[in-house]
Order: sequence, then structure tokens, then C-alpha cells
Amino acid sequence: MRILLVEDEPTLNLQIARKLRAEGHVVEVAVNGQDALHLGMETDFDAVVLDLGLPLLDGLSVLTRWRAAGRGMPVLILTARGDWHERVAGIDAGADDYLVKPFHMEELLARLRALIRRSAGQAGNELACGPLRVDIRRAQASVDGQTLTLTSHEFKVLTYLLQRRGEVVSRSELSEHIYPQDGDRDSNTIEVFVGRLRKKLPAGLIETVRGFGYRMCCPS
Repeated sequence: MRILLVEDEPTLNLQIARKLRAEGHVVEVAVNGQDALHLGMETDFDAVVLDLGLPLLDGLSVLTRWRAAGRGMPVLILTARGDWHERVAGIDAGADDYLVKPFHMEELLARLRALIRRSAGQAGNELACGPLRVDIRRAQASVDGQTLTLTSHEFKVLTYLLQRRGEVVSRSELSEHIYPQDGDRDSNTIEVFVGRLRKKLPAGLIETVRGFGYRMCCPS
């Protein structure tokens, strides 16, 4: 998943970013409100971790402007323990959840997973499509109970297609969700990953929509 992390405290920023990347997420980082506002307006993220106490432009103003512009990505706000009024203001401004500092990193990850699931209309950590099962929490996929051996990029492509099942997803969109913004993106490599996945999955699950992209087609 593609996550925007907005946190100006260097140590905490580094810790959260490192943990999110270890979980397989693509993470973009902003350390002030102006950069965060721009990134959130220009890039589609699966979720945002947003500190409210930011330089240049506070997090509440950033969130308010995103929502006013119709940006609907799930937002988890970070607040100081005693600032209950900030939590209320953040929820009223359109935040989906909040976490009070200091916090356990595992709780942040769990809350993000819940936000992303709800955004995709999921109730749990498992995605299903016919005989295919994907456990997001464990980063495991199986067909008819047999575990698949997937690279990290293959797993990311598969998970994103599953979360958007029934919809056409372009190669460029897939590329944006598996490579960092400053990374060497090549949408042509998506064809390679999809080709490998097709060899490991039952025939017909991943459909090519010529000229547009790919669609995950799940049996009724």
C-alpha cells in the first residue's frame, strides 16, 4: 500500500517510516504542512499518518483543505496525550481515527490496516477470490490451501488488484503503488509481475483489459 507519513519529529519520523517499509508499504514522507498538503493533493495514497503539530501549516488545516478538495483517503491523526480538543477537532475535520503519543508501533500498524480494510470494504485481514486467499497481516497467499511463493513486488501487485477486484487498474497506477515516488518506476515491469502471477494462479483470475490495464475477476 502507498502511505503518506507526515511527522516533523526526526526520530519518530524515521522509526515509523522504517516500520511501514518493513511491512511492505511504499512510504512518502513530509515534515511540514505545506509539503504534506501538496503531496496529498497530487498523489493518491491508500492511507495517511498525519501529525497535527506541524511547521508552516498545521495538520488540522492540511486535513481540512484535503477534505474540502474532495480528497477522501483514510487519515490517522497523531496527537499529544493532553490535547483532547485536537482529537475532537481532527475527527470533526474528517479524520478517520487518531492515536495518542506516545504509542506502540504495533498499534499504529493495526489501526492503519483497519483503516485500509474499511476503505476497501473489507471486514478482516484476509482477501479471497475463488480458490485464492491472501492474508495481508502475514503477507501470505495460497490457492486451494497451497502456499504460493511470491516476491514482495508480486505480492503487492496481487494485493492491490484484489482490493480493487472488479475494477480496471492501469499499469501506471500499479507502478505508483509498488515503487517509491523517487524510485525508478517502469510500468513495463508490471507486465512481468502480472505474467509471473498468472503462472502461479488459476487461469482467468487476472484479466487484461486491452489499452487500459488489468482486472481481478473473481468467480461468483
